[in-house]
Amino acid sequence: MNKGIYLLLGSNMGDAFAHLNKSIEALKKLPIEVIKISSVYKTAAWGKIDQNPFLNQCLEIETELNPQDLLNKILQTELELGRTRLEKWAERIIDIDILYFGSEIIHSQNLQVPHPYLHQRRFTLVPLCEMNSEFVHPVLHFTNAELLKNCEDLLDVEKL
Repeated sequence: MNKGIYLLLGSNMGDAFAHLNKSIEALKKLPIEVIKISSVYKTAAWGKIDQNPFLNQCLEIETELNPQDLLNKILQTELELGRTRLEKWAERIIDIDILYFGSEIIHSQNLQVPHPYLHQRRFTLVPLCEMNSEFVHPVLHFTNAELLKNCEDLLDVEKL
């Protein structure tokens, strides 16, 4: 069983809270076990700022799937929930990112783990710290708490 896998869910279209809940229910139908669910956090859009604020939430999961198979299942789940990919960092019904896959380091054409922007985003680090502040980033060798403390992102992350 692969453990210590962290996902980030995000939505900023329509009823974003409902989209997060639907995503969790859809993920529970996959060959994964949801171990822990963070609070929901609201933050202004990052990267492409001329859009609605996002709601974000982290999940800790376990699975027998390998990273690529997990990514494929996640991408299929996003499609089934109405996700379209037209523009980078654009509005979306749902976005599901693999943040960590245990301590694995993966650099393939369509998968980067740990997530390459994880350490630059408060909206990622705040829910991660809620779940496991002492988890050590396998590339940067800092805990999530240390990454958050040193994060230069100034966007407010509001716990709902």
